[in-house]
Amino acid sequence: MRKFLLLILLIIVGLAIIAVATGLVPVTQTQEARLPTIEGGQLPAFDVDTPEVEVGTVNKTVEVPVVDVRKGGQ
Repeated sequence: MRKFLLLILLIIVGLAIIAVATGLVPVTQTQEARLPTIEGGQLPAFDVDTPEVEVGTVNKTVEVPVVDVRKGGQ
């Protein structure tokens, strides 16, 4: 029964979204939005000690193994 009610609710919400998106149900903004005014206040302050990281390059010789490839399982 719950699944049926959820399905009906989803169908109704979907139809409402389609009706508004296609202009079948016109939605008109009647008032502009604005942020509330806040007097005073202070942002938080942080003191962060981060570790030092040194980045550099080093030349090294790396030995690569020799691979013998043969055709046909020889």
